[in-house]
Amino acid sequence: MSEYPSGSVEDCKMLSEMPIEKSLDYFFLQIRNLWRVDGLYFLGIEEKFGTEAATEIDAGVWQIMAKIEAKSLRRMFQVSENTDISTIMNLLQKSSWASDQPFKTVEISDNTAVLTIDRCRTQEARLRKGLGEFPCKRVRFGYLKNFAKTLNPNVEVNCIVCPPDKHPPDLWCRWEFKLK
Repeated sequence: MSEYPSGSVEDCKMLSEMPIEKSLDYFFLQIRNLWRVDGLYFLGIEEKFGTEAATEIDAGVWQIMAKIEAKSLRRMFQVSENTDISTIMNLLQKSSWASDQPFKTVEISDNTAVLTIDRCRTQEARLRKGLGEFPCKRVRFGYLKNFAKTLNPNVEVNCIVCPPDKHPPDLWCRWEFKLK
């Protein structure tokens, strides 16, 4: 077992005996469930206190989560501090946020990377429910900035587009990461 125990011996045994396809389905189900809880909390706060209050709380939570997740992934994958853009993007793609974003592309060149989300499950669910777009720029920017800066404080994160910005139907958000 690793130095980061993830559950009881019984849990580990159950998971190790699961066929790989089933364990991957199980893993992604749990990631989606975490996002469902996040969304339900947000909707509850939004209903009671409004979108601005819910966004402020959500932004604070995800800024903290970014640091925790970046540090955990750095330890798990034995990545040194002040790492390069390619490694930062590799770890970001292993994050819980990116694991639930199947419609993403990452382009990396030298000291720059661009992350694009073509479809967003959260936004699409809100639109289906008639809630309108969530102005997620503040939340996502705080998460991505803190994630990258935790791995290398010399990384600058810029938003190219993200709601509430106007965007084409086939593009929800795009972020640029630069190593200064």
